[in-house]
Amino acid sequence: MDGETRKSFNTASYLSSEGEGRKVVRLRAKQLFFSQGGPADSVFFLQSGRAKLTVVSKKGKEATVTLLAAGDFLGEESLTAAGGTRSASASALVVCVTLRIAREQMLKVLHEHHEFSKFFLNFMLLRGMRTQADLIDQLFNSSERRLARTLLLMADFGQPGEPVALIPPVTQETLAEMIGTTRSRVSFFMNRFRKLGYIEYDGRIRVNKSLLNVVLQDHLPGQNASRPVLLDPPPSKARAKKRAKLA
Repeated sequence: MDGETRKSFNTASYLSSEGEGRKVVRLRAKQLFFSQGGPADSVFFLQSGRAKLTVVSKKGKEATVTLLAAGDFLGEESLTAAGGTRSASASALVVCVTLRIAREQMLKVLHEHHEFSKFFLNFMLLRGMRTQADLIDQLFNSSERRLARTLLLMADFGQPGEPVALIPPVTQETLAEMIGTTRSRVSFFMNRFRKLGYIEYDGRIRVNKSLLNVVLQDHLPGQNASRPVLLDPPPSKARAKKRAKLA
Protein backbone atom coordinates (compact mmCIF):
# COMPACT_ATOMS: atom_id res chain seq x y z
CA MET A 1 0.00 0.00 0.00
CA ASP A 2 2.83 2.36 0.93
CA GLY A 3 4.45 1.63 -2.42
CA GLU A 4 1.23 2.51 -4.25
CA THR A 5 0.97 5.78 -2.30
CA ARG A 6 4.51 6.78 -3.23
CA LYS A 7 3.97 5.86 -6.86
CA SER A 8 0.82 7.99 -7.15
CA PHE A 9 2.39 11.10 -5.61
CA ASN A 10 1.82 14.19 -7.75
CA THR A 11 4.30 17.03 -7.16
CA ALA A 12 2.28 19.66 -9.05
CA SER A 13 -0.87 18.82 -7.11
CA TYR A 14 1.03 18.84 -3.80
CA LEU A 15 2.50 22.30 -4.44
CA SER A 16 -0.81 23.81 -5.55
CA SER A 17 -3.03 22.71 -2.65
CA GLU A 18 -3.31 22.88 1.12
CA GLY A 19 -2.94 19.85 3.35
CA GLU A 20 -1.03 18.48 6.30
CA GLY A 21 1.69 20.96 7.28
CA ARG A 22 1.07 23.29 4.36
CA LYS A 23 -1.12 26.33 3.82
CA VAL A 24 -1.77 28.71 0.93
CA VAL A 25 -0.89 32.29 1.91
CA ARG A 26 -1.72 35.45 -0.05
CA LEU A 27 0.50 38.49 0.32
CA ARG A 28 0.06 42.10 -0.72
CA ALA A 29 2.80 44.05 -2.49
CA LYS A 30 5.62 44.89 -0.03
CA GLN A 31 4.33 42.38 2.54
CA LEU A 32 6.98 40.12 4.13
CA PHE A 33 7.20 36.35 3.75
CA PHE A 34 9.77 36.32 6.57
CA SER A 35 12.41 38.58 8.11
CA GLN A 36 16.17 38.23 8.46
CA GLY A 37 17.00 36.83 11.89
CA GLY A 38 13.53 35.34 12.34
CA PRO A 39 12.88 31.64 13.00
CA ALA A 40 13.60 29.42 9.98
CA ASP A 41 10.70 27.04 10.50
CA SER A 42 9.17 26.73 7.03
CA VAL A 43 9.75 26.75 3.28
CA PHE A 44 7.67 28.76 0.81
CA PHE A 45 6.80 27.81 -2.76
CA LEU A 46 5.83 30.81 -4.88
CA GLN A 47 2.74 29.86 -6.90
CA SER A 48 2.26 33.27 -8.54
CA GLY A 49 3.69 36.78 -8.34
CA ARG A 50 7.18 38.20 -7.92
CA ALA A 51 9.27 38.62 -4.76
CA LYS A 52 12.77 39.68 -3.71
CA LEU A 53 15.37 38.58 -1.19
CA THR A 54 17.22 41.29 0.73
CA VAL A 55 19.91 41.31 3.40
CA VAL A 56 20.87 43.97 5.93
CA SER A 57 24.48 44.37 7.09
CA LYS A 58 25.50 44.97 10.71
CA LYS A 59 25.85 48.66 9.80
CA GLY A 60 22.24 48.76 8.61
CA LYS A 61 22.88 48.83 4.87
CA GLU A 62 20.28 46.91 2.87
CA ALA A 63 21.00 45.14 -0.42
CA THR A 64 18.81 43.16 -2.81
CA VAL A 65 20.25 39.67 -3.34
CA THR A 66 17.93 38.31 -6.02
CA LEU A 67 14.46 38.47 -7.48
CA LEU A 68 12.08 35.49 -7.39
CA ALA A 69 9.31 34.36 -9.73
CA ALA A 70 6.54 31.76 -9.74
CA GLY A 71 8.00 28.27 -9.36
CA ASP A 72 10.76 29.34 -6.95
CA PHE A 73 11.25 28.11 -3.38
CA LEU A 74 12.05 30.57 -0.60
CA GLY A 75 13.54 29.93 2.82
CA GLU A 76 15.11 26.57 2.04
CA GLU A 77 17.83 27.30 4.63
CA SER A 78 15.29 26.13 7.23
CA LEU A 79 16.01 22.53 6.16
CA THR A 80 19.63 22.62 7.33
CA ALA A 81 19.08 22.59 11.11
CA ALA A 82 16.22 22.83 13.59
CA GLY A 83 16.03 26.12 15.46
CA GLY A 84 17.93 28.05 12.80
CA THR A 85 17.31 31.67 11.79
CA ARG A 86 16.62 33.35 8.46
CA SER A 87 19.71 34.62 6.64
CA ALA A 88 17.69 37.12 4.57
CA SER A 89 14.30 38.79 4.31
CA ALA A 90 11.77 38.00 1.59
CA SER A 91 9.07 40.42 0.50
CA ALA A 92 6.44 40.56 -2.24
CA LEU A 93 7.01 42.93 -5.17
CA VAL A 94 3.45 42.40 -6.40
CA VAL A 95 0.47 40.43 -5.10
CA CYS A 96 1.74 36.90 -4.43
CA VAL A 97 0.17 33.52 -3.77
CA THR A 98 2.49 31.11 -1.99
CA LEU A 99 2.38 27.73 -0.29
CA ARG A 100 3.89 27.73 3.21
CA ILE A 101 5.28 24.28 4.06
CA ALA A 102 6.31 23.53 7.65
CA ARG A 103 9.92 22.37 8.02
CA GLU A 104 8.96 18.93 9.38
CA GLN A 105 6.46 18.37 6.54
CA MET A 106 9.00 19.42 3.91
CA LEU A 107 11.61 17.02 5.28
CA LYS A 108 9.03 14.24 5.43
CA VAL A 109 7.90 14.58 1.82
CA LEU A 110 11.51 14.86 0.62
CA HIS A 111 12.33 11.63 2.42
CA GLU A 112 9.23 9.66 1.37
CA HIS A 113 8.65 10.74 -2.24
CA HIS A 114 11.36 10.37 -4.86
CA GLU A 115 9.44 12.48 -7.41
CA PHE A 116 9.34 15.45 -5.08
CA SER A 117 12.95 15.14 -3.89
CA LYS A 118 14.07 14.98 -7.54
CA PHE A 119 12.03 18.11 -8.33
CA PHE A 120 13.49 19.99 -5.35
CA LEU A 121 17.05 18.85 -6.09
CA ASN A 122 16.72 20.06 -9.67
CA PHE A 123 15.58 23.45 -8.38
CA MET A 124 18.54 23.67 -5.99
CA LEU A 125 21.01 22.74 -8.75
CA LEU A 126 19.58 25.39 -11.07
CA ARG A 127 19.73 27.96 -8.29
CA GLY A 128 23.37 27.05 -7.64
CA MET A 129 24.16 27.47 -11.34
CA ARG A 130 22.36 30.81 -11.32
CA THR A 131 24.36 31.95 -8.29
CA GLN A 132 27.61 30.93 -10.01
CA ALA A 133 26.59 32.80 -13.18
CA ASP A 134 25.76 35.86 -11.06
CA LEU A 135 29.21 35.74 -9.45
CA ILE A 136 30.98 35.42 -12.82
CA ASP A 137 28.85 38.26 -14.16
CA GLN A 138 29.78 40.44 -11.17
CA LEU A 139 33.51 39.68 -11.50
CA PHE A 140 34.06 39.96 -15.25
CA ASN A 141 31.31 41.96 -16.94
CA SER A 142 30.84 45.71 -17.12
CA SER A 143 28.05 47.27 -15.10
CA GLU A 144 26.14 47.95 -18.33
CA ARG A 145 26.17 44.27 -19.28
CA ARG A 146 25.23 43.27 -15.74
CA LEU A 147 22.24 45.57 -15.93
CA ALA A 148 21.23 44.14 -19.32
CA ARG A 149 21.49 40.57 -17.99
CA THR A 150 19.46 41.45 -14.90
CA LEU A 151 16.67 42.95 -17.00
CA LEU A 152 16.63 39.86 -19.21
CA LEU A 153 16.42 37.53 -16.21
CA MET A 154 13.57 39.57 -14.77
CA ALA A 155 11.76 39.28 -18.09
CA ASP A 156 12.32 35.48 -18.08
CA PHE A 157 14.14 35.43 -21.43
CA GLY A 158 15.78 32.06 -22.04
CA GLN A 159 13.11 30.22 -20.03
CA PRO A 160 10.59 27.76 -21.47
CA GLY A 161 7.50 29.39 -22.94
CA GLU A 162 6.89 32.95 -23.99
CA PRO A 163 8.92 35.59 -22.17
CA VAL A 164 7.17 38.17 -20.01
CA ALA A 165 8.55 41.39 -21.46
CA LEU A 166 6.93 43.61 -18.81
CA ILE A 167 9.10 43.17 -15.72
CA PRO A 168 7.84 43.58 -12.13
CA PRO A 169 7.96 47.01 -10.46
CA VAL A 170 11.54 47.73 -9.45
CA THR A 171 13.38 50.95 -8.63
CA GLN A 172 16.69 52.07 -10.07
CA GLU A 173 18.10 51.89 -6.53
CA THR A 174 17.22 48.19 -6.37
CA LEU A 175 18.78 47.56 -9.79
CA ALA A 176 21.92 49.38 -8.65
CA GLU A 177 22.13 47.18 -5.52
CA MET A 178 21.75 44.03 -7.59
CA ILE A 179 24.51 44.81 -10.07
CA GLY A 180 26.88 46.58 -7.70
CA THR A 181 26.90 50.11 -9.06
CA THR A 182 25.33 53.52 -8.40
CA ARG A 183 21.80 54.68 -9.17
CA SER A 184 23.16 57.46 -11.42
CA ARG A 185 24.96 54.92 -13.63
CA VAL A 186 21.85 52.75 -13.81
CA SER A 187 19.88 55.83 -14.87
CA PHE A 188 22.45 56.60 -17.59
CA PHE A 189 22.42 53.02 -18.92
CA MET A 190 18.61 52.82 -18.81
CA ASN A 191 18.34 55.99 -20.87
CA ARG A 192 20.90 54.58 -23.29
CA PHE A 193 18.99 51.29 -23.62
CA ARG A 194 15.79 53.22 -24.26
CA LYS A 195 17.38 55.36 -26.99
CA LEU A 196 18.75 52.21 -28.64
CA GLY A 197 15.28 50.62 -28.57
CA TYR A 198 16.23 47.81 -26.16
CA ILE A 199 13.69 48.80 -23.52
CA GLU A 200 10.62 50.98 -23.09
CA TYR A 201 9.41 52.39 -19.84
CA ASP A 202 6.65 54.62 -18.62
CA GLY A 203 6.24 53.67 -14.99
CA ARG A 204 6.90 49.97 -15.80
CA ILE A 205 9.85 48.61 -17.80
CA ARG A 206 9.27 46.56 -20.96
CA VAL A 207 12.27 44.62 -22.29
CA ASN A 208 12.58 43.98 -26.03
CA LYS A 209 14.10 40.82 -27.53
CA SER A 210 16.70 42.91 -29.32
CA LEU A 211 18.40 43.42 -25.95
CA LEU A 212 18.73 39.66 -25.53
CA ASN A 213 20.46 39.29 -28.90
CA VAL A 214 22.81 42.20 -28.25
CA VAL A 215 23.91 40.85 -24.86
CA LEU A 216 24.33 37.21 -25.92
CA GLN A 217 26.24 38.12 -29.09
CA ASP A 218 28.39 40.69 -27.31
CA HIS A 219 27.40 43.40 -29.79
CA LEU A 220 26.57 46.30 -27.52
CA PRO A 221 27.71 49.59 -29.06
CA GLY A 222 31.04 51.01 -27.88
CA GLN A 223 31.83 52.67 -24.55
CA ASN A 224 29.79 50.05 -22.68
CA ALA A 225 30.66 51.14 -19.19
CA SER A 226 31.41 54.79 -19.86
CA ARG A 227 29.80 57.80 -18.31
CA PRO A 228 28.26 60.49 -20.55
CA VAL A 229 30.98 62.22 -22.55
CA LEU A 230 31.67 65.73 -21.25
CA LEU A 231 32.58 68.27 -23.91
CA ASP A 232 35.23 70.90 -23.25
CA PRO A 233 33.75 74.35 -22.57
CA PRO A 234 34.36 77.08 -25.15
CA PRO A 235 37.90 78.41 -24.60
CA SER A 236 38.26 81.82 -22.95
CA LYS A 237 40.55 84.53 -24.37
CA ALA A 238 43.12 83.88 -21.63
CA ARG A 239 43.05 80.14 -22.34
CA ALA A 240 43.43 80.75 -26.10
CA LYS A 241 46.52 82.94 -25.52
CA LYS A 242 48.00 80.25 -23.23
CA ARG A 243 47.49 77.58 -25.89
CA ALA A 244 49.07 79.86 -28.53
CA LYS A 245 52.22 80.27 -26.42
CA LEU A 246 52.46 76.49 -25.93
CA ALA A 247 52.19 75.94 -29.68
